[in-house]
Amino acid sequence: MDVFTPTQLSDAARLLAAGEVVAVPTPRWYMLCARAADLAATNAIFRAKQRPGTKPLLLLLDSPATAETLFDLSDDARLLAGGLWPGDLALRLPWKSGVEPVTAVGSPALVGCPDGVLGRLVALVGESLAAAVCSISTPTAGDEDHPALTAGQVVAFDRTAGAGIAAVVDGGICPHGRHMTIVDCPASTAARLHREGTVHARAVEAALAPGGEPHVG
Repeated sequence: MDVFTPTQLSDAARLLAAGEVVAVPTPRWYMLCARAADLAATNAIFRAKQRPGTKPLLLLLDSPATAETLFDLSDDARLLAGGLWPGDLALRLPWKSGVEPVTAVGSPALVGCPDGVLGRLVALVGESLAAAVCSISTPTAGDEDHPALTAGQVVAFDRTAGAGIAAVVDGGICPHGRHMTIVDCPASTAARLHREGTVHARAVEAALAPGGEPHVG
């Protein structure tokens, strides 16, 4: 496995373009990433994590504008994207009519627009990535199956899981160790907080009602 610094993201982007899986740091933990349109590469993430195919991957976009082209965005979804993207918020979004859902992501899709190293990498690749936490993801996963918080833990995961990760971008220690916040955003009804994580529920409320009263469901 290659170990890159955050100044070598162009090398990581080339590996992703070639169909490889790359581990990338976030404020939360390291994520396994692949081109979303590359079925063989996304299947490699499922195999590495021992993740059932019925549990879709996260779709990562480079900007809120890209979400407009792919998804049927409600007014609430636009407020959340405008107020909290890029960042650690994930929105569950319905695909636009006529847009073919990405197989590894499913429908509706769980969609993020990351900041930091991962956000810069998505922009360099020039297309959406599919991603999942660098850890085993099965009902029988034990207490030792923690998400990787350091590049060394990614290397250890690759060795024990036989994951075939091509490279890790070493961003140091990922300090938060928590999931993303998820908000469900149906096309025609109010947004609903599904799970609070690194983005506080009050931040979601503030984005949905700038200058006014919160109305999140």
